Amino acid sequence: MTIHEKARVYASEKHRDANHMYDQYPYEFHLQMVVNAANQFLYLIPEEAQQNVLAGCWVHDVIEDARETYNDVKKALNEDIAELAYALTNDKGKTRSERAGDKYYEGIRNTPYAIFIKLCDRIANVTHSKNTSSRMLAVYRKENPAFVEKLHDDKYMDVIQYLENLLKE
Repeated sequence: MTIHEKARVYASEKHRDANHMYDQYPYEFHLQMVVNAANQFLYLIPEEAQQNVLAGCWVHDVIEDARETYNDVKKALNEDIAELAYALTNDKGKTRSERAGDKYYEGIRNTPYAIFIKLCDRIANVTHSKNTSSRMLAVYRKENPAFVEKLHDDKYMDVIQYLENLLKE
């Protein structure tokens, strides 16, 4: 079993154990959407990092939403994947802007490949919002200029352009 398959099983189980859903779907539905987005742009990731990045897609919300810790992820998978999960975990806060403040974005920028995963996560959320006519689509459109500015990295321009086009449609 590859590390990314192991991460799929681990994350799916932990989200299920926490009764964590994505709208009416098991949370694995969202995680698979993030992995699908990542696979679309995986050519941007060095081959030796691809399995860990895909694993990071699976576990990106496991600390934040499924009561796991950095050490739980490290023990179940490896340190690089735990670093990704930790970097992608929102801060405490009462509002979206408090939970995703400067410290949060700094952690993402300072963790290799976390920007890529966060962009794929946003693509998954925007796609789902469009497919379900969710009110969140307007939130993502409003947030996008600042979101892209905070996570801008020239090597991920293909992903950023895809996200921006998705929000225009």
